Amino acid sequence: PHGSKVSRDLYDRLIAEYLSSGRRMPEQEEEEVTTVVVVLNAFWQHAKKWYRKNGQPTSELDDLKRVIKEVKRLYADLAVADFSPLKFKAVRQQWIDRGLARSTVNKNAGRVKHIFKWAVSEELAPPSVAHALASVEGLRKGRCDCPEPSPVPPVEIARVEQTLLHVTPVLADMIRFQMLTGARPGEVCTLTPSAVNRSHEVWEYYVDGHKTEHHGRSRTVMIGPKAQELLRPYLDRSPDIVCFSMSESKEQRLAARHTHRKTPLSCGNRRGKRSNADRKGTRKTRKPRYEFDSKTYGRAIRDACDRAFPPTQPLACREGESNRARLHRLTEEQLEELKAWQKDHRWSPNQLRHTRATEIRMKHGLEAAQVILGHAKADVTQIYAERDKQKAREIMAVEG
Repeated sequence: PHGSKVSRDLYDRLIAEYLSSGRRMPEQEEEEVTTVVVVLNAFWQHAKKWYRKNGQPTSELDDLKRVIKEVKRLYADLAVADFSPLKFKAVRQQWIDRGLARSTVNKNAGRVKHIFKWAVSEELAPPSVAHALASVEGLRKGRCDCPEPSPVPPVEIARVEQTLLHVTPVLADMIRFQMLTGARPGEVCTLTPSAVNRSHEVWEYYVDGHKTEHHGRSRTVMIGPKAQELLRPYLDRSPDIVCFSMSESKEQRLAARHTHRKTPLSCGNRRGKRSNADRKGTRKTRKPRYEFDSKTYGRAIRDACDRAFPPTQPLACREGESNRARLHRLTEEQLEELKAWQKDHRWSPNQLRHTRATEIRMKHGLEAAQVILGHAKADVTQIYAERDKQKAREIMAVEG
């Protein structure tokens, strides 16, 4: 009856279900077939809000986007109730045929299962779909045609030193700091003065928003005397501004190019030229980023490796030739040869972490390497955590 307590309770229940399901009616009056593309779109809207850290989207969002695109390409108009294990395997086969590593294929398959499991919780798919997909086992090593992922090897110190000759001072200090502390690339990029506790002999960098934060784990990077000396000039700035600035590195690079320019200042283009200022209003310019992230940090090292270890002719750039012009000039065989050369001579920031882990393990054992790199188990107690922190202080007082 209208106005009764029963009617108000029913109304409150319907509104609660409507809001909790993303302003979507949990039950439809008319019998409609929910297609796979509806599920994918609903999950994508959920993922854009869920997979964020410190206000920024995480890398998982890019991986999910590729997975969603593949499922949508094959089964967009299929009824979600008809998405069977055989169709799931057909999607997985696309990644196998492209030569992706076994671990990558299994991770992508797990993302597909997660999408449809989420759809069940939102009443967009029947429970039988998630149960059926869960019955599909992952690919096993030695029992499939997928290649195994190549392990990330440590990088030789000599190669790092050669690369440091071709980077800006800011980037060089980032590399040296990571090599001394064994920090993750993202941890180096987000380091701020306020995050460093300098009350002990070995400084402590409390990492906020680290990789395994959602598992309830804390992460502290120990900074020894060598790394302290390197970091000290970067601490005299605003407490919440990153120590290693991408825009500062860019200014150093442009200043170095200006210093070593061969064209006279009276000829050609130069920084601060009036014509450049006049052109700013007519051209769309992208605002430069202030801080590095893992991708831009790795890209800067990759470019420095290309300058430090250039290939011989005809693979190298000719005098005055841009990299894009070189790629258009090379044949397919030469392009493959260039890719192989770059793969052999480039290294990534994660390899610095492996290098530090290898050195510490050789000198202090496996447990010491796990403590420094933050590879402790998620359920470790506070007593063990304090023991690990003290052990880390002792190690980095000598090694850092």
